[in-house]
Amino acid sequence: QVQLVESGGGSVQAGGSLRLSCAASGAIRTIWCMGWFRQVPGKEREGVARTETDGTTRYADSVKGRFTISRDNAKSTLYLQMNSLKPADSAMYYCAADTAHLTCSDDVHRYNIWGQGTQVTVSS
Repeated sequence: QVQLVESGGGSVQAGGSLRLSCAASGAIRTIWCMGWFRQVPGKEREGVARTETDGTTRYADSVKGRFTISRDNAKSTLYLQMNSLKPADSAMYYCAADTAHLTCSDDVHRYNIWGQGTQVTVSS
């Protein structure tokens, strides 16, 4: 079973950038769908971005043009480059993998492997 460990979170001022990393304990090249999600207290976890092994990427409307998801299969690592950060981006960010399906989805319940999360705080 692959395990995921996020890093790279922190505090930054609005307009700044952060790069999140998600290191997997095993190979990720065969995992069709991996993604980043975020959650603030009292709200449901929401999808931020996802990527498939064929290079297809999808982004939430709120982050399009500012965030970039990428994966390095050789390093078994998933990344999320976040630019032009806004206070509304403040949340706990989680990476996740769906190893049970051959199609990708934004449905958080489809993802069966989760990291522990990394906190991102953006101040105005």
